[in-house]
Amino acid sequence: MIRFVAPARDANKLMLKSGNDLWFYDPSSKASIRLSPQQRLLGQASNGDVVTVNLAKDYKAELAAEEDTPDGDRKVHRAYKLVLAASTPDVTYHRIEMWINVASNRPIKARFYSESGRHLKTAYYRRFQSELGVERPTETVIIDGLNPNWVTVMRFSDYAWRDVPETWLQRDYLPRFKPE
Repeated sequence: MIRFVAPARDANKLMLKSGNDLWFYDPSSKASIRLSPQQRLLGQASNGDVVTVNLAKDYKAELAAEEDTPDGDRKVHRAYKLVLAASTPDVTYHRIEMWINVASNRPIKARFYSESGRHLKTAYYRRFQSELGVERPTETVIIDGLNPNWVTVMRFSDYAWRDVPETWLQRDYLPRFKPE
């Protein structure tokens, strides 16, 4: 479950992924609607970019190459290039090319493609910090595949462990959700 806290017009809106179903709840309309993970959320970020993605479950990965590639700060790193092919039809992207730093195993960047092979976007993973005991990117820069001037930056902060009641993970509970 994701609760939006900003911008103010989106505060307290909810997104719930349950299995392969994705629901969006707007408290002002008191309606929950089913969404596609491919549908654009805001900017160049799709719903599937924001909710949990299980690359190991949803994609079959092959090592394509070992090569030098620039990161989001244009610093070049030695990287494994992986090609991820969708293993089910309902995933957000049909194919993903991902570069993983050989020395640190951190993701550097990824390119996302539609079923027709169209380049949809490129994401750069940046600003790694220790969060909940694991080094994680705290910023993802997403650049549109057709117009590189369209850029979206997603920042992640305030990671915390929480006990989540099972009721929070049900669509029918969304109108009664209270975060604290």
